[in-house]
Amino acid sequence: MAGRRWGSALVVLVVLLTALAGCGGRSAADSATADVQRLLDRRAAAVVDRDARAYERTGTGTDFAALRALPVAAWSYRVTAVRRTGDTATADAELRYRVAGYDQAPVTAGRTLRLSRDADGQWSVDTDRPARKSAQQLWDQGTVHLVRGRHSLVLGVGQSGRSLRDFADLADRAVPAVSDAWGTDWSRRVVVLVPKSLEGMAGLLGSPASSYRGIAAVTTGETGARDRAPADRIIVNPDAFALLGGFGEQVVVTHETTHVATRARTTAATPLWLSEGYADWVGYRDGGRTPAEAAPELSRAVGEGRVPTALPDDEDFGFTGDASRLARSYESGWTACRLISDRWGEARLGDFYRAVGEHRERAGAVEDAMRKVLGTTPEAFTEQWRAYLRDQLG
Repeated sequence: MAGRRWGSALVVLVVLLTALAGCGGRSAADSATADVQRLLDRRAAAVVDRDARAYERTGTGTDFAALRALPVAAWSYRVTAVRRTGDTATADAELRYRVAGYDQAPVTAGRTLRLSRDADGQWSVDTDRPARKSAQQLWDQGTVHLVRGRHSLVLGVGQSGRSLRDFADLADRAVPAVSDAWGTDWSRRVVVLVPKSLEGMAGLLGSPASSYRGIAAVTTGETGARDRAPADRIIVNPDAFALLGGFGEQVVVTHETTHVATRARTTAATPLWLSEGYADWVGYRDGGRTPAEAAPELSRAVGEGRVPTALPDDEDFGFTGDASRLARSYESGWTACRLISDRWGEARLGDFYRAVGEHRERAGAVEDAMRKVLGTTPEAFTEQWRAYLRDQLG
């Protein structure tokens, strides 16, 4: 009986303490989280309203002038954690924003904010930086400058207005060229980010600079988003881009713009030889270059009797530092797409690309699309491609 009375008393004590905790209100951590969320809501509203004074009342962290040029349609923070120590705190948050007129889906970025609380108990932002393992945003690298084109929005840091205008001109020529090849069922506008250096490009991608040395540009975005336009970004490596001539610059920007146009039809089923080869095919489509001029590394290999036995795997497109191997992989994809265009026609090439992307997974996707669209098999196509290389590059 004594044991039962002790058990009953313990239950009553636990219930009483729980009730008292409930009556006592939120914990200090909960209160700080709610306060920080309200602070960041005000900060976000100030960015959307382009209200520098309201932004400054939320603290510092990022100079408002650095992101003033960014035309945002939406900007919000979602606080995911707050670690408080007295009158200071560190908050983890998810930033979501959309560029007005270009993004239908938001860019999402992890942020870490350090905050302090004044004598009146009001929190303010001291720093606002990329979260650990999260990529930088362009304004993290300095003041953003903007140039608008007919079909493009170019945002840069540490670049002259003339340089940004040149990128807008390249993009404005690329968009109609891509539409002429692929069709008009895409947004037909692009956002180009031009950081100051290779290191700036790597920061925007959240990767080491060594991964992109020699790569003139990349395109980021969500693949297979058929129900909405993803927030694609063409990110330039100004160091590598400066080594290109005018023709090469246009090919690169048209190539990357093709990735924007085809994004919704590019899925896990699409091999890189097709997605990269098609983008190169569009880039070179109206350039007047011979196969040997457009594929020098592959031409050299074929001339030496080293004709590839198969189309490249995805791994062959890795930025491993072997520039020749990477070039041959891109050139192999381009020649495969050029073969389809030459033998089956440009429209059938586009149909083949879309048909591959219709599949949910890689297995069987190319085989099925080749059978239905081209009336051939991967084995037969590979032999046709190898013969095409000998004919065009030998």
